[in-house]
Amino acid sequence: MEILDILIIGAGPIGLNCAIEAQKKGLSYLIIEKGTIVNSLYHYPLYMRFFSTAEKLEIDGIPFISTAPKPGRQEALEYYQGIARQKRMNIHLYEKVLKVVKKGNLFEVETTKGKYSANNVVIATGFYDIPNMMNIPGEDLPKVRHYYTEPYPYARQKVVVIGSSNSAVDAALETYRKGAEVTMIIRHSEISKSVKYWVKPDIENRISEGSIKAYFNAEILEVKEHTVVFKDENNQTHEIDNDFVLAMTGYLPDFDFLKNSGIELNGDCLNPYYNMETMETNIPDLYLAGVVCGGKDTHLWFIENSRVHAEMIISSILTKENN
Repeated sequence: MEILDILIIGAGPIGLNCAIEAQKKGLSYLIIEKGTIVNSLYHYPLYMRFFSTAEKLEIDGIPFISTAPKPGRQEALEYYQGIARQKRMNIHLYEKVLKVVKKGNLFEVETTKGKYSANNVVIATGFYDIPNMMNIPGEDLPKVRHYYTEPYPYARQKVVVIGSSNSAVDAALETYRKGAEVTMIIRHSEISKSVKYWVKPDIENRISEGSIKAYFNAEILEVKEHTVVFKDENNQTHEIDNDFVLAMTGYLPDFDFLKNSGIELNGDCLNPYYNMETMETNIPDLYLAGVVCGGKDTHLWFIENSRVHAEMIISSILTKENN
């Protein structure tokens, strides 16, 4: 079996960037991705626009050409998948990594399609694949969706949107404009300050005029087949008619996978341990890259501020080899 210099788990933007840096230094590598290239971006809402401008999403200095000041999902897919084609990257798609075990100086990596050996492993898996569950009765009903793609299925329906972040606000506005009767259940006292600055006034105005109902400092208690039960800021319980629930409660890294790989998780946010100068975890030669580094604090790392991880990791690997 070939022994790879680096096995990269995840073909998101940062995983691709790690592969580019490995190519530059002549290191053998393989990316293993459980879905398609930039799989998380593929599952973003169809009409989503990034908060960042195009140049902040670039990797390896390759220009990201966008027709709008804020690029959208399709432009990002074209950009990152185009880089993978141009660089002829060594990627296995629709293959899930099941286990990473270090035996001696080598890692043995087991997937749904085979086994691999590598001197170094980089985990760049992001956090978009596991919803942050509400743990309430009825959450498993078919009408509850933790992912939102487009508004058309919700036309003329009674929709409850849970949350006040960008994803919740986008879902509320888009479904409202396609004829849905929208109610937002928000556990905080206001719309999140992190909502895109050109969208925030829109949702606040729709709430103010009553086009979209919003309950602040509220808590959802139960989802039933035709209704939703929640508690308002005065601790009064309400039950309203409902066809769909869009639970935009955020997403989490695969903590079980990190823990089973031997990585220490610390504090309430389950922050994985890594050296901030090299991105190496407590397991020698096992590295983290990208948003997975933030644990539950998924607003800590983004594409634009974690692009540097690739160079840090490859530099660390080469320094060890030279010593």
